Amino acid sequence: MQFALDGSRLYPGHVVVHRKGPAFRTKAAAMDIGGLETVVANSAYVSARGSVDGAAAATMRDKKMRARVKLPHIRDCEHMKTSVDATFDSMCVKQPVGKRLFQQFLESDASHKNAVELWKDIEDYAVCQEAERVRKAQNVVNKYYKSASKSSCGFLEEKAVARVVEDLKNARGDLFKESEQQLLKHLEGKAVDGFKDSVFFLRFVQFKWLESQPFDEEWFMDFRVLGKGGFGEVFACQAKATGKMYANKKLEKKRLKKRKGYEGAIVEKRILAKVHSRFIVTLAYAFQTKTDLCLVMTIMNGGDLRFHMYNVDEKNPGFDEKRTCFYTAQIICGLEHLHQHRIVYRDLKPENVLLDDAARHPRIFVRA
Repeated sequence: MQFALDGSRLYPGHVVVHRKGPAFRTKAAAMDIGGLETVVANSAYVSARGSVDGAAAATMRDKKMRARVKLPHIRDCEHMKTSVDATFDSMCVKQPVGKRLFQQFLESDASHKNAVELWKDIEDYAVCQEAERVRKAQNVVNKYYKSASKSSCGFLEEKAVARVVEDLKNARGDLFKESEQQLLKHLEGKAVDGFKDSVFFLRFVQFKWLESQPFDEEWFMDFRVLGKGGFGEVFACQAKATGKMYANKKLEKKRLKKRKGYEGAIVEKRILAKVHSRFIVTLAYAFQTKTDLCLVMTIMNGGDLRFHMYNVDEKNPGFDEKRTCFYTAQIICGLEHLHQHRIVYRDLKPENVLLDDAARHPRIFVRA
Protein backbone atom coordinates (compact mmCIF):
# COMPACT_ATOMS: atom_id res chain seq x y z
CA MET A 1 0.00 0.00 0.00
CA GLN A 2 1.34 3.46 -0.92
CA PHE A 3 0.82 6.75 0.82
CA ALA A 4 1.23 10.31 -0.38
CA LEU A 5 3.55 12.84 1.22
CA ASP A 6 0.75 14.13 3.44
CA GLY A 7 -0.01 10.62 4.69
CA SER A 8 -3.19 10.09 2.68
CA ARG A 9 -3.69 6.74 0.98
CA LEU A 10 -3.01 6.40 -2.76
CA TYR A 11 -5.48 4.52 -4.96
CA PRO A 12 -4.90 3.03 -8.44
CA GLY A 13 -4.50 5.77 -11.02
CA HIS A 14 -2.94 8.29 -8.64
CA VAL A 15 0.38 9.86 -9.62
CA VAL A 16 3.21 10.08 -7.09
CA VAL A 17 5.11 13.38 -7.24
CA HIS A 18 8.47 13.47 -5.46
CA ARG A 19 9.94 16.57 -3.91
CA LYS A 20 12.60 18.29 -5.98
CA GLY A 21 13.23 21.50 -4.13
CA PRO A 22 11.36 24.80 -3.46
CA ALA A 23 11.64 26.06 -7.05
CA PHE A 24 9.93 22.96 -8.41
CA ARG A 25 7.17 23.13 -5.81
CA THR A 26 6.52 26.84 -6.51
CA LYS A 27 6.37 26.31 -10.28
CA ALA A 28 4.17 23.24 -9.94
CA ALA A 29 1.82 25.08 -7.59
CA ALA A 30 1.55 28.00 -10.02
CA MET A 31 0.78 25.62 -12.88
CA ASP A 32 -1.83 23.83 -10.80
CA ILE A 33 -3.55 27.06 -9.76
CA GLY A 34 -3.52 28.42 -13.32
CA GLY A 35 -4.92 25.20 -14.69
CA LEU A 36 -7.54 25.06 -11.96
CA GLU A 37 -8.66 28.62 -12.71
CA THR A 38 -9.00 27.73 -16.40
CA VAL A 39 -11.04 24.62 -15.60
CA VAL A 40 -13.32 26.56 -13.24
CA ALA A 41 -13.80 29.38 -15.78
CA ASN A 42 -14.60 26.94 -18.58
CA SER A 43 -16.99 24.93 -16.40
CA ALA A 44 -18.85 28.05 -15.29
CA TYR A 45 -19.07 29.27 -18.89
CA VAL A 46 -20.39 25.94 -20.20
CA SER A 47 -22.97 25.86 -17.41
CA ALA A 48 -24.11 29.40 -18.16
CA ARG A 49 -24.32 28.86 -21.93
CA GLY A 50 -27.69 27.18 -21.48
CA SER A 51 -29.10 30.70 -21.14
CA VAL A 52 -27.75 32.04 -24.43
CA ASP A 53 -31.28 32.33 -25.85
CA GLY A 54 -32.64 34.07 -22.77
CA ALA A 55 -34.42 30.97 -21.46
CA ALA A 56 -32.32 30.89 -18.32
CA ALA A 57 -33.46 28.92 -15.30
CA ALA A 58 -34.64 30.93 -12.30
CA THR A 59 -31.60 29.74 -10.34
CA MET A 60 -29.31 31.58 -12.79
CA ARG A 61 -30.95 34.96 -12.14
CA ASP A 62 -30.03 37.33 -9.36
CA LYS A 63 -33.22 38.15 -7.45
CA LYS A 64 -31.99 41.55 -6.27
CA MET A 65 -30.96 42.58 -9.77
CA ARG A 66 -34.18 41.27 -11.28
CA ALA A 67 -36.20 43.34 -8.82
CA ARG A 68 -34.43 46.46 -10.10
CA VAL A 69 -35.65 46.00 -13.68
CA LYS A 70 -39.35 46.06 -12.86
CA LEU A 71 -41.45 48.66 -14.64
CA PRO A 72 -42.03 51.79 -12.54
CA HIS A 73 -45.38 53.23 -11.54
CA ILE A 74 -46.71 55.53 -14.24
CA ARG A 75 -46.44 58.51 -11.84
CA ASP A 76 -42.66 58.10 -11.78
CA CYS A 77 -42.26 58.38 -15.54
CA GLU A 78 -45.21 60.54 -16.61
CA HIS A 79 -42.82 63.41 -17.29
CA MET A 80 -41.34 61.39 -20.18
CA LYS A 81 -44.53 61.54 -22.26
CA THR A 82 -43.34 64.70 -23.95
CA SER A 83 -39.66 63.77 -24.21
CA VAL A 84 -39.82 60.33 -25.89
CA ASP A 85 -39.54 60.06 -29.67
CA ALA A 86 -43.23 59.62 -30.50
CA THR A 87 -42.98 59.87 -34.28
CA PHE A 88 -44.93 57.11 -36.01
CA ASP A 89 -42.04 55.53 -37.90
CA SER A 90 -39.76 55.35 -34.86
CA MET A 91 -42.30 54.46 -32.18
CA CYS A 92 -44.68 52.16 -34.04
CA VAL A 93 -42.53 50.57 -36.75
CA LYS A 94 -38.82 50.51 -35.90
CA GLN A 95 -38.81 50.01 -32.13
CA PRO A 96 -39.75 46.38 -31.29
CA VAL A 97 -41.48 47.22 -27.98
CA GLY A 98 -43.36 50.18 -29.46
CA LYS A 99 -44.41 48.16 -32.50
CA ARG A 100 -45.72 45.31 -30.36
CA LEU A 101 -47.70 47.64 -28.08
CA PHE A 102 -49.09 49.52 -31.08
CA GLN A 103 -50.27 46.26 -32.66
CA GLN A 104 -51.87 45.24 -29.35
CA PHE A 105 -53.72 48.56 -29.33
CA LEU A 106 -54.94 47.95 -32.90
CA GLU A 107 -56.16 44.47 -31.96
CA SER A 108 -58.16 45.93 -29.06
CA ASP A 109 -59.99 48.34 -31.40
CA ALA A 110 -62.49 46.69 -33.76
CA SER A 111 -62.14 49.48 -36.32
CA HIS A 112 -58.43 48.67 -36.79
CA LYS A 113 -58.54 44.89 -36.43
CA ASN A 114 -58.51 44.15 -40.17
CA ALA A 115 -55.59 46.52 -40.71
CA VAL A 116 -53.38 44.93 -38.05
CA GLU A 117 -54.21 41.42 -39.28
CA LEU A 118 -53.20 42.46 -42.81
CA TRP A 119 -49.98 43.93 -41.41
CA LYS A 120 -49.06 40.68 -39.67
CA ASP A 121 -49.97 38.54 -42.68
CA ILE A 122 -47.78 40.69 -44.95
CA GLU A 123 -44.86 40.27 -42.52
CA ASP A 124 -45.50 36.53 -42.37
CA TYR A 125 -45.48 36.36 -46.18
CA ALA A 126 -42.14 38.19 -46.33
CA VAL A 127 -40.34 35.49 -44.31
CA CYS A 128 -42.16 32.34 -45.49
CA GLN A 129 -40.62 29.61 -47.64
CA GLU A 130 -40.66 30.28 -51.38
CA ALA A 131 -42.79 27.17 -51.99
CA GLU A 132 -45.52 28.57 -49.71
CA ARG A 133 -45.66 32.07 -51.19
CA VAL A 134 -48.34 31.50 -53.83
CA ARG A 135 -50.70 29.90 -51.32
CA LYS A 136 -50.14 32.58 -48.67
CA ALA A 137 -50.44 35.38 -51.23
CA GLN A 138 -53.73 33.97 -52.49
CA ASN A 139 -55.06 33.79 -48.92
CA VAL A 140 -54.12 37.44 -48.33
CA VAL A 141 -55.85 38.54 -51.54
CA ASN A 142 -59.00 36.55 -50.77
CA LYS A 143 -59.21 37.87 -47.21
CA TYR A 144 -58.29 41.56 -47.53
CA TYR A 145 -58.42 42.60 -51.20
CA LYS A 146 -61.88 41.41 -52.23
CA SER A 147 -64.74 43.77 -51.42
CA ALA A 148 -67.09 40.87 -50.61
CA SER A 149 -64.85 39.69 -47.76
CA LYS A 150 -65.67 40.62 -44.15
CA SER A 151 -62.02 41.59 -43.62
CA SER A 152 -61.77 43.76 -46.73
CA CYS A 153 -59.45 46.77 -46.31
CA GLY A 154 -61.05 49.69 -48.12
CA PHE A 155 -58.09 52.01 -47.57
CA LEU A 156 -56.04 50.12 -50.20
CA GLU A 157 -55.98 51.90 -53.56
CA GLU A 158 -57.56 50.11 -56.52
CA LYS A 159 -54.39 50.38 -58.61
CA ALA A 160 -52.33 48.72 -55.88
CA VAL A 161 -54.91 45.95 -55.52
CA ALA A 162 -54.94 45.37 -59.28
CA ARG A 163 -51.13 45.13 -59.42
CA VAL A 164 -51.06 42.54 -56.63
CA VAL A 165 -53.76 40.41 -58.27
CA GLU A 166 -52.03 40.64 -61.64
CA ASP A 167 -48.64 39.59 -60.26
CA LEU A 168 -50.00 37.01 -57.82
CA LYS A 169 -48.69 33.90 -59.58
CA ASN A 170 -45.11 35.21 -59.61
CA ALA A 171 -45.19 35.53 -55.79
CA ARG A 172 -42.31 37.98 -55.60
CA GLY A 173 -40.79 38.78 -52.22
CA ASP A 174 -41.92 42.42 -52.45
CA LEU A 175 -45.41 41.62 -53.78
CA PHE A 176 -47.15 43.51 -50.94
CA LYS A 177 -44.59 46.31 -50.52
CA GLU A 178 -46.87 49.02 -51.98
CA SER A 179 -49.82 47.73 -49.96
CA GLU A 180 -47.75 47.84 -46.76
CA GLN A 181 -46.79 51.45 -47.43
CA GLN A 182 -50.46 52.39 -47.88
CA LEU A 183 -51.35 50.42 -44.74
CA LEU A 184 -48.79 52.26 -42.59
CA LYS A 185 -49.86 55.62 -44.04
CA HIS A 186 -53.47 54.80 -43.13
CA LEU A 187 -52.53 53.80 -39.57
CA GLU A 188 -50.41 56.92 -39.11
CA GLY A 189 -53.37 59.10 -40.01
CA LYS A 190 -56.16 57.17 -38.28
CA ALA A 191 -54.71 55.24 -35.33
CA VAL A 192 -51.59 56.86 -33.89
CA ASP A 193 -53.45 59.62 -32.01
CA GLY A 194 -55.68 57.05 -30.33
CA PHE A 195 -52.61 55.03 -29.40
CA LYS A 196 -51.05 58.04 -27.65
CA ASP A 197 -54.19 58.42 -25.52
CA SER A 198 -54.30 54.74 -24.54
CA VAL A 199 -52.82 52.65 -21.72
CA PHE A 200 -50.60 50.98 -24.31
CA PHE A 201 -48.72 54.25 -24.81
CA LEU A 202 -48.30 54.59 -21.05
CA ARG A 203 -46.73 51.15 -21.01
CA PHE A 204 -44.41 52.25 -23.82
CA VAL A 205 -43.34 55.25 -21.71
CA GLN A 206 -42.62 52.90 -18.80
CA PHE A 207 -40.34 50.81 -21.00
CA LYS A 208 -38.57 53.94 -22.26
CA TRP A 209 -37.97 55.02 -18.64
CA LEU A 210 -36.50 51.62 -17.86
CA GLU A 211 -34.38 51.80 -21.00
CA SER A 212 -32.94 55.15 -19.88
CA GLN A 213 -31.72 53.86 -16.51
CA PRO A 214 -27.92 53.58 -16.18
CA PHE A 215 -26.23 50.17 -16.21
CA ASP A 216 -22.73 49.38 -15.00
CA GLU A 217 -20.45 46.41 -14.37
CA GLU A 218 -22.37 45.23 -11.30
CA TRP A 219 -25.19 44.07 -13.61
CA PHE A 220 -22.95 41.52 -15.34
CA MET A 221 -20.84 38.51 -14.44
CA ASP A 222 -17.78 37.90 -16.61
CA PHE A 223 -16.64 34.40 -17.57
CA ARG A 224 -13.77 33.28 -19.79
CA VAL A 225 -11.99 35.32 -22.45
CA LEU A 226 -13.42 34.75 -25.94
CA GLY A 227 -10.86 36.77 -27.87
CA LYS A 228 -8.27 39.54 -27.77
CA GLY A 229 -7.77 42.65 -29.87
CA GLY A 230 -5.56 45.68 -30.15
CA PHE A 231 -7.45 47.67 -27.49
CA GLY A 232 -8.59 44.97 -25.08
CA GLU A 233 -10.35 41.65 -24.66
CA VAL A 234 -13.79 40.15 -25.29
CA PHE A 235 -15.34 38.23 -22.39
CA ALA A 236 -18.35 35.97 -22.24
CA CYS A 237 -20.68 37.55 -19.69
CA GLN A 238 -24.09 36.98 -18.18
CA ALA A 239 -26.73 39.55 -17.26
CA LYS A 240 -27.48 38.89 -13.60
CA ALA A 241 -31.08 40.08 -13.84
CA THR A 242 -32.12 37.81 -16.73
CA GLY A 243 -29.43 35.14 -16.95
CA LYS A 244 -28.94 35.87 -20.66
CA MET A 245 -25.47 35.48 -22.17
CA TYR A 246 -23.65 38.26 -24.04
CA ALA A 247 -20.17 39.13 -25.30
CA ASN A 248 -18.56 41.98 -23.35
CA LYS A 249 -15.98 43.85 -25.42
CA LYS A 250 -13.74 45.74 -23.00
CA LEU A 251 -11.64 48.52 -24.53
CA GLU A 252 -8.85 49.68 -22.21
CA LYS A 253 -8.83 53.46 -21.81
CA LYS A 254 -5.04 53.58 -21.53
CA ARG A 255 -4.58 51.79 -24.85
CA LEU A 256 -7.24 53.94 -26.53
CA LYS A 257 -5.51 57.10 -25.33
CA LYS A 258 -2.03 55.89 -26.28
CA ARG A 259 -3.05 54.77 -29.77
CA LYS A 260 -5.61 57.55 -30.34
CA GLY A 261 -8.49 55.11 -30.63
CA TYR A 262 -11.22 56.99 -28.74
CA GLU A 263 -12.88 58.39 -31.86
CA GLY A 264 -13.06 54.96 -33.50
CA ALA A 265 -14.53 53.42 -30.35
CA ILE A 266 -17.27 56.05 -30.16
CA VAL A 267 -18.09 55.60 -33.86
CA GLU A 268 -18.34 51.83 -33.35
CA LYS A 269 -20.67 52.31 -30.39
CA ARG A 270 -22.94 54.67 -32.34
CA ILE A 271 -23.15 52.32 -35.31
CA LEU A 272 -23.92 49.29 -33.14
CA ALA A 273 -26.61 51.23 -31.27
CA LYS A 274 -28.20 52.38 -34.53
CA VAL A 275 -28.64 48.99 -36.22
CA HIS A 276 -31.13 46.33 -35.22
CA SER A 277 -31.02 43.21 -37.36
CA ARG A 278 -30.83 39.46 -36.82
CA PHE A 279 -28.01 39.45 -39.40
CA ILE A 280 -25.74 41.89 -37.52
CA VAL A 281 -24.07 41.63 -34.12
CA THR A 282 -26.06 44.25 -32.21
CA LEU A 283 -25.42 46.29 -29.08
CA ALA A 284 -27.42 45.47 -25.95
CA TYR A 285 -25.70 47.71 -23.36
CA ALA A 286 -22.85 50.21 -23.21
CA PHE A 287 -21.15 51.57 -20.10
CA GLN A 288 -17.75 52.51 -18.76
CA THR A 289 -15.66 51.65 -15.72
CA LYS A 290 -12.59 53.42 -14.36
CA THR A 291 -10.36 51.45 -16.71
CA ASP A 292 -12.52 50.27 -19.64
CA LEU A 293 -15.18 51.18 -22.16
CA CYS A 294 -17.58 48.21 -22.30
CA LEU A 295 -19.74 47.21 -25.27
CA VAL A 296 -22.10 44.35 -24.38
CA MET A 297 -23.21 42.65 -27.60
CA THR A 298 -24.85 39.57 -29.10
CA ILE A 299 -22.77 36.49 -28.29
CA MET A 300 -21.83 34.20 -31.19
CA ASN A 301 -20.34 30.91 -30.00
CA GLY A 302 -19.83 29.23 -33.37
CA GLY A 303 -16.59 30.94 -34.38
CA ASP A 304 -15.92 33.02 -37.47
CA LEU A 305 -16.54 32.12 -41.10
CA ARG A 306 -12.85 31.73 -41.92
CA PHE A 307 -12.42 29.05 -39.26
CA HIS A 308 -15.33 27.03 -40.67
CA MET A 309 -14.04 27.45 -44.22
CA TYR A 310 -10.49 26.22 -43.64
CA ASN A 311 -10.18 24.49 -40.25
CA VAL A 312 -13.30 22.41 -39.68
CA ASP A 313 -12.54 20.07 -42.58
CA GLU A 314 -8.95 20.69 -43.68
CA LYS A 315 -9.07 17.99 -46.37
CA ASN A 316 -12.15 19.55 -48.01
CA PRO A 317 -12.08 23.30 -47.27
CA GLY A 318 -15.03 25.51 -48.09
CA PHE A 319 -18.77 24.83 -48.22
CA ASP A 320 -21.15 23.16 -50.60
CA GLU A 321 -23.22 25.35 -52.93
CA LYS A 322 -26.45 25.14 -50.92
CA ARG A 323 -24.77 26.21 -47.67
CA THR A 324 -22.84 28.96 -49.45
CA CYS A 325 -26.05 30.43 -50.90
CA PHE A 326 -27.72 30.28 -47.47
CA TYR A 327 -24.86 32.14 -45.78
CA THR A 328 -24.56 34.66 -48.63
CA ALA A 329 -28.27 35.52 -48.51
CA GLN A 330 -28.08 36.28 -44.78
CA ILE A 331 -24.93 38.37 -45.15
CA ILE A 332 -26.59 40.38 -47.95
CA CYS A 333 -29.58 41.01 -45.66
CA GLY A 334 -27.18 42.37 -43.05
CA LEU A 335 -25.48 44.65 -45.59
CA GLU A 336 -28.86 45.85 -46.84
CA HIS A 337 -29.83 46.82 -43.29
CA LEU A 338 -26.58 48.79 -42.91
CA HIS A 339 -27.17 50.58 -46.22
CA GLN A 340 -30.71 51.48 -45.16
CA HIS A 341 -29.10 53.37 -42.26
CA ARG A 342 -26.60 55.01 -44.64
CA ILE A 343 -23.70 52.97 -43.25
CA VAL A 344 -21.02 51.69 -45.64
CA TYR A 345 -19.08 48.75 -44.20
CA ARG A 346 -15.63 48.54 -45.79
CA ASP A 347 -14.12 45.68 -43.80
CA LEU A 348 -16.29 42.72 -44.76
CA LYS A 349 -14.21 39.53 -44.67
CA PRO A 350 -14.66 35.97 -43.34
CA GLU A 351 -13.03 36.89 -40.01
CA ASN A 352 -15.74 39.51 -39.40
CA VAL A 353 -18.66 37.16 -40.01
CA LEU A 354 -19.56 35.19 -36.87
CA LEU A 355 -21.74 32.08 -36.58
CA ASP A 356 -24.13 30.85 -33.91
CA ASP A 357 -23.82 27.61 -31.91
CA ALA A 358 -25.27 25.46 -34.69
CA ALA A 359 -23.20 27.23 -37.39
CA ARG A 360 -26.39 27.97 -39.33
CA HIS A 361 -26.92 31.70 -38.95
CA PRO A 362 -24.12 34.23 -39.57
CA ARG A 363 -23.99 37.80 -38.31
CA ILE A 364 -21.78 40.62 -39.52
CA PHE A 365 -19.48 41.90 -36.77
CA VAL A 366 -19.22 45.63 -37.44
CA ARG A 367 -15.88 47.13 -36.46
CA ALA A 368 -15.08 50.83 -36.67
